[in-house]
Amino acid sequence: MARRRERRGEPSRDRPKERVGPATREEKLNDSDASERKLIGIFILFFIIIPAVSVIVYVYKYGSGTKRLEPVITERGPIKTDINFQEILTENTNVAGNESQRNYDYPVLAYITPWNSKGYEMAKRFNSKFTHLSPVWYDLKSHGNSLILEGRHNADKGWISELRMRGNALILPRIVLEAFPTELLKKKKQMDKAIDLMVTECKEMEYDGIVLESWSRWAAYGVLHNPDLRNMALKFIKQLGHALHSVTSTRNPKQQLQLVYVVGPPHSDALQQHDFGPADLQSLSGSVDGFSLMTYDFSGPNNPGPNAPLNWIRFTLRLLLGSTGNNAQRLAPKIFLGINFYGNDFILSEGSGGAGAILGRDYLSLLEKHRPQLQWEKNSGEHFFVYFDDNNVRHVVFYPSLMSIYMRLEEARFWGTSISIWEIGQGLDYFFNLL
Repeated sequence: MARRRERRGEPSRDRPKERVGPATREEKLNDSDASERKLIGIFILFFIIIPAVSVIVYVYKYGSGTKRLEPVITERGPIKTDINFQEILTENTNVAGNESQRNYDYPVLAYITPWNSKGYEMAKRFNSKFTHLSPVWYDLKSHGNSLILEGRHNADKGWISELRMRGNALILPRIVLEAFPTELLKKKKQMDKAIDLMVTECKEMEYDGIVLESWSRWAAYGVLHNPDLRNMALKFIKQLGHALHSVTSTRNPKQQLQLVYVVGPPHSDALQQHDFGPADLQSLSGSVDGFSLMTYDFSGPNNPGPNAPLNWIRFTLRLLLGSTGNNAQRLAPKIFLGINFYGNDFILSEGSGGAGAILGRDYLSLLEKHRPQLQWEKNSGEHFFVYFDDNNVRHVVFYPSLMSIYMRLEEARFWGTSISIWEIGQGLDYFFNLL
């Protein structure tokens, strides 16, 4: 999952080449309106009838009849479903002097990637909006019979100092655990070494803790299918959490170093061995300060559609937390519900396929060039539009809007969770008005 998420920050490397579809330009000019309406109809129907991706199934099976809270943001303005491209082009840079005021009181974790410099600027500009900042800097790797922690060359101490002068957000760099898992988990010496490397880096660089990503890699290696190795994996996370909690922050002696752990959403209510489920959440809750839940990347090139359907998010939270009770109330604040600030541009033409991640600047370019009609897909709670590229190839684009983000922020408030954003350099400036 980590590799996939990293590519979100480098869309130019991953964008599929444009391909020539069966339609000619003359056919496009004559029939584009009718074909686009037909395509949209087929496209929406596709999501309703296929069980694997149907958000309607989630509504029926997992929808909540609970009364929703009154919204925090009452001055809605451009937060609406019936938006047009010109409104976005005109308003997207308008932050209305709202660079420091927070609309929600729950924790907000923001990721920043070194290959997208805008994220560094957004972290400084909207510093007061965030409680946790996680620059994607480190990898812990096997090196012969030993281990090494790579990434200190990415660390920008000047940027960190500037952040700390402007606000109080905790700095927790992300570390991806790439070391061979069987060696790491089976050998106590290796496990202790890995923990020591991460804790020592926090001390020397004066971090407030770390965000660790390892679950998806352990799943890929088959570690989580082995009950013994799976238990060792959970033990490792607990030991790391305890080791970090035994160290106090250099900035605040009353605060322990923190551990936020990255997890993917379960694929269904029939949990598999490799899924991170409610029992794992319960088991680790005493050792982990937060869980960064990757509730995005729902759709892909072979299954184009929404990035993070709202009812899928609800299903995931209900599966992990249950619907009510003290346990859900206790654990919910530890979940950093994932919100994507990137979008996807899918190829739809027959015989073609593919997708490319798009950032805010790519989205604005598409709006300016194609002047599309934006559609609201109510089941997923996302906006999308269809366009033809220069080679007459049909595309569908899903990218966050003020309304889609607003609905997810309200969902987090309803459940009592925190939120995490992947990643803040990929969005439009006015997204931050909502936080």
